[in-house]
Amino acid sequence: MLVSGGAKATVLGFLLVAVCCLCVGERLEAAGSGSKSKFESTGYRAKTNPVHRCFCELSGEVDDCNCKVESVSEFNNHQIYPRVKSLVSKDYFRFFKVNLNKACPFWPDDGQCAIRACAVCPCTDEEVPCGLKDEEAKGENKYSEEVNKDAQDEKCETRSQKEIQLSKLDTTISQEDAAAFETWREHDDAQVNFCQVDDEQSNEMAYVDLLLNPERYTGYKGPSTNRIWSTIYNENCFKPDPNTTGYQSLLTNKNVNKGSLYLQGLCLEKRVFYRLVSGLHSSINIHLCADYLLSDDPFGGETWGPNIEEFKRRFDPVTSDGEGPVRLKNLYFTYLVVLRAIAKAAPILEKEAFYTGNNESDKDVKKGIVELLGVVKSFNNHFNESLMFQGNPEEASQLKEEFRSHFWNISRIMDCVGCDKCKLWGKLQIQGLGTALKILFTSEKHTLRLSRQEVVPLLVGFSKLSNSIAQVENFQQWIAKDSVDPSTVHKKPKGSPFV
Repeated sequence: MLVSGGAKATVLGFLLVAVCCLCVGERLEAAGSGSKSKFESTGYRAKTNPVHRCFCELSGEVDDCNCKVESVSEFNNHQIYPRVKSLVSKDYFRFFKVNLNKACPFWPDDGQCAIRACAVCPCTDEEVPCGLKDEEAKGENKYSEEVNKDAQDEKCETRSQKEIQLSKLDTTISQEDAAAFETWREHDDAQVNFCQVDDEQSNEMAYVDLLLNPERYTGYKGPSTNRIWSTIYNENCFKPDPNTTGYQSLLTNKNVNKGSLYLQGLCLEKRVFYRLVSGLHSSINIHLCADYLLSDDPFGGETWGPNIEEFKRRFDPVTSDGEGPVRLKNLYFTYLVVLRAIAKAAPILEKEAFYTGNNESDKDVKKGIVELLGVVKSFNNHFNESLMFQGNPEEASQLKEEFRSHFWNISRIMDCVGCDKCKLWGKLQIQGLGTALKILFTSEKHTLRLSRQEVVPLLVGFSKLSNSIAQVENFQQWIAKDSVDPSTVHKKPKGSPFV
């Protein structure tokens, strides 16, 4: 068959386009494989797929929840995070009382971290709001609106030190009182406490200003940090195979795309436990990557900021045995559990006075709490805790006690952290999560009560989870760019903590 000159040119044109497409396709396939292409060396996928592999699991339903990742992100970033960020900057939440001097109950002390960034600066007596210093004088219901009603009419600064001293309780007790206290202790234990809370009456307790001691990468690393997380995962997380060793092996199985294979052999309650720990672990990692020590110039001072390469090292499936994206997704699960606990505790939180002695600040906190609780309660897909600990009552009770005791142990492990700043934020966030579990699983037969030592970690811990989800969106945007500001990309340090 004869073909005209114009037709020949057309055919040749089509062949040329096909060859070009084939070449481009091969290059894109190489970029997604193990070959060393420019896409892999920079950590980015081809422009045809702007979603970096770190975030490949961040879509669809959150595991063990009836809620999608996308809806959680939108709800948090637009409605929750701006409110809770403002709220926890107020005096009631920024001053946290903690004991950083408790000995590790599980192994000999490794010694304190000598890095400057690890240090925590406790508050002086003058820096602490007088309403918090005088809190013990109000007894068990010291945070209730009724108790603080009269106190709010009196400004703290008008009270002399002598008056404050006279208002303190006589700490000597009679045998009758001791018996009564034992009864109260038994009642408190019956409320199913999930974590160890520091004794407020201890001489080792000190107030810390959380705004002046932010959670960030301090340089604390090495065997001590690895032992903390290894003990948490290996000795406290549930696993179907008791011979499994090394917490990395608990998290990894490449035959399963959605979550680790070992989770498939666990009941709901044990999966929930693991996802909670993994989600909190991911949240801490995100905080460290988002506020990283980029440079420490003795003349120019410290420079802190996001470290994109460190984020990819922790969550890229290539550098995390395929588990980084799954760990990121567990963050959303932990967030939903705490969100549900706050919604359930709303009747208690709405009655709190949030008293510090500063009338204007206290009113702002009260208003902010009411607004936040209104938004929290408006969420339609809360975690359903009623599905847990069902079936045979005796077996369910035993499982619940195992769940509680394992988490209690994790709260004690926080006293083994060698970096004071890491210990401060570890204790606070574990206490916050433990408080959430107490709220969700205290029997209806008992009246739920929350102390300030539980309310502050609950809300501040939730704000950290909220911040992490907001930071995930930031890292998605930074990594999606074809070129990144060199000042935000730094090589990872060897032996980085919380691997």
